[in-house]
Amino acid sequence: MSRIFKLHPLAACLAVALPAQADDFDPKPLALPSTAITDTFDNRTLDLATPTTAGSRLGLSALETPASTSSISAEQIQQRNNLSVQDAVTRSPGITYIGSPGDGGTGLAARGFTGHGSVMTLFDGARMYAGAGTQTFPVDPWMVERIDVLRGPASVLYGEGATGAVVNVIPKKPFSGDIRNHLRLGYGSWDRQQLGLDSGGSLDERLSYRLTLNQQAGNGWVDRTPSHSLALSAALRFDATDDLSFTLAHERGDAKPANYYGTPLIDGHYRSSLRYKNYNVQNDKQHYVDEWTRLTTDWTLSDQVSASNQLYYMKSRRHWRNAEAYSWDAARQQLLRGSYLEIKHNQEQFGDRQTFAFDHSLFGLASKTVVGAEYNKVRFNIDSNAPYDDVGGDYIDPWQPEPGDFHSASPLRPQSLATTGTFALFAENRLQLTDRLSLVTGVRRDQNHIDRDNLGNDSRSDRSLQGGNWRAGLVFALTEDLSLYGQYSTSEDGVDNLISLSPAQMHYDLTEAKQTEVGLKQRFWEGRGEWTLAAYHIVKNKLLVDDPLTHDKQQAGQQTSDGLEATLELALAHQWQVSVNASLVRARYDDFDETVGGVAQDRAGNRPANVPRRTANLWLSKGFGQQVEAGVGARYVDERYADTANTQSAPGYTVVDANIAWRVLPDVRLGLQVNNVFDREYVVSAFSGEQGLMGMPRAWFATVDYRF
Repeated sequence: MSRIFKLHPLAACLAVALPAQADDFDPKPLALPSTAITDTFDNRTLDLATPTTAGSRLGLSALETPASTSSISAEQIQQRNNLSVQDAVTRSPGITYIGSPGDGGTGLAARGFTGHGSVMTLFDGARMYAGAGTQTFPVDPWMVERIDVLRGPASVLYGEGATGAVVNVIPKKPFSGDIRNHLRLGYGSWDRQQLGLDSGGSLDERLSYRLTLNQQAGNGWVDRTPSHSLALSAALRFDATDDLSFTLAHERGDAKPANYYGTPLIDGHYRSSLRYKNYNVQNDKQHYVDEWTRLTTDWTLSDQVSASNQLYYMKSRRHWRNAEAYSWDAARQQLLRGSYLEIKHNQEQFGDRQTFAFDHSLFGLASKTVVGAEYNKVRFNIDSNAPYDDVGGDYIDPWQPEPGDFHSASPLRPQSLATTGTFALFAENRLQLTDRLSLVTGVRRDQNHIDRDNLGNDSRSDRSLQGGNWRAGLVFALTEDLSLYGQYSTSEDGVDNLISLSPAQMHYDLTEAKQTEVGLKQRFWEGRGEWTLAAYHIVKNKLLVDDPLTHDKQQAGQQTSDGLEATLELALAHQWQVSVNASLVRARYDDFDETVGGVAQDRAGNRPANVPRRTANLWLSKGFGQQVEAGVGARYVDERYADTANTQSAPGYTVVDANIAWRVLPDVRLGLQVNNVFDREYVVSAFSGEQGLMGMPRAWFATVDYRF
């Protein structure tokens, strides 16, 4: 009998299924939607002419933005077998997954920089602060309308912590019109089950809503790894007048993910016989509860002036209790299981962002300006069993591991309470210098103040950190559909996540990064094709290095990243669709020392951990009339080092996914998804030099989608 909660009695009877598709399978031109994408139930095609939220607040399209951006629609997420937001994002150029259970399974790497401290995630345009390197929301992509990605430094838009990339997750929004519903039932490998609902429309002439609900569960492909998640998104929009609207939204995620901390290496090598083994304890714990409430006001004051305000409150509760490290003892021919960690996070975030947009003339030239202010306050509490005494750990047989129980000589107790307040002023401008040439500029000033109470010894520390960033970019329209751009931008990161800096880390300044980027973007074949090419150079300073004499930390290190990114999208004849992208990055430490066993080690010239040199993605789909569509895709990730010494690495991999869809009735679709078609054994994330998180084996998932 399944150990998980059954989603629906019909789920076990499903034999075939498909991801939700567009209402027909005809190829669609990559054209600018005639209405806003958040004001419709059906999915719309996103392209270079679609306004993007991540790259600017000016409402510019990708063609008008002097930066490398991409947008991923809900339709693309579902068509391409993406199980999470991170799955979807890593199909865009240059972004790879580095997640682990300790960071909520949401860590990403972009342009040579890794983790939540350098790759920022936004939800509906608001920043989600990562505490102790952890972020756990959103739970799954069912609630997502689209994902906008901006690659490269973006602190001028969103503040500290955005050197590698910004990922803006936009939830599904209320829309006007008849009420429409989408129901999904799914069943697949390892008893994976899904029950999803998406409903929206007008309640009367001024009131509209959107409701999504998604429940998933499964027994997991690794032994003893059941999982369960529930995701809810509800929004109500009131159009008080034609020029004034209010939207109240609430999202909630409750997740108990598969508690798998990796497969150990035996004598430095991976063994296939250990692929399905779980080395965690039997009373392990991993539970995330996240809630996000927002009130958004949009007001058009005149034809030239508009205003927007977002007031929000977020809270997160997280709990871990695990044995997380497994190292091979060659002399005993056993594994030593250790790192018995129990940690609780209690995080609350309150904030408000006010912006004004002006269409005006400047020096007799057409211009658009956005000015705004933002305030947020984050309260972050940590309880743990630090200093994490393991009572020696446990020796276990790697081929027949005994689950055992969690034990630590250090009890769970309050550790710290930090309150971080941030106030920011920002402005952006687009100036049309000529019919073909535009100048896009931005500036932002942040004031951060951190108060930290050590609850173990009743000590207190505080620090103020100021940040100032700017960017300037030129866009030259060679033709109406071909743009050449260049930009210079800056950003800042903390030496660790800002809201969870230790007293020692609070003494350091923010790191500084500078980027130069040039690129080309073009739409062709009347919108049925597009391509982009970007080249960049990033230098990041003030990394922490070890003083060779005292071994104290100093901010004297430097990292450099140089890279190329390219994309191609084609809508061909006979209902063929092609999407391909590739990236090449050369990331290295120019100056970096770390202490190992009390000895300073020079890492200059080494590549940062978890950064591949090359990545590529391909998705190919074919429609057969109005009833059937099939798709196949490949994801390639090059070798990555597991440590800064570059002595241990995870090999590169290519994984192939496929699906087929069949519309049996006008409102009913069936189909089948298959992930990892060739059952490739690969390391998706290097957890440490002695163990890696393995990718999911070949898996199938069947769904029925009913629209009414």
